[in-house]
Amino acid sequence: QVQLVESGGGLVLAGGSLRLSCTASGRTSSTDYIGWFRQAPGKEREFVAVIRYRGDFTYYVDIVKGRFTISRDNAENTVALQMNSLKPEDTAVYYCALARTGRSLVTGAGYDYWGQGTQVTVSS
Repeated sequence: QVQLVESGGGLVLAGGSLRLSCTASGRTSSTDYIGWFRQAPGKEREFVAVIRYRGDFTYYVDIVKGRFTISRDNAENTVALQMNSLKPEDTAVYYCALARTGRSLVTGAGYDYWGQGTQVTVSS
């Protein structure tokens, strides 16, 4: 069993930055993947970025490339999502999730465990 807890959300002005963290507890492995998703009001959940715990693989959705960076701190069992140049359209609840395999990493169906989410609000 794995528990995931997100932190770091908040309110920021457009153009600003936030750093989200996802801390995992329980049985994790270096071959697991941690993904970030987001869901805005009235919209479907969408994939943002993913990293493999061993750090040899990352992938981003096009709309965040160059602005968001995903990284991991294995010693702390934490994955961070550094978000720069934030836009109002980045406003959403951000969730981290853990996948045991590399299948379907850009869809929610590929993930086995989910956190509760953290709110990110970007004002214009």
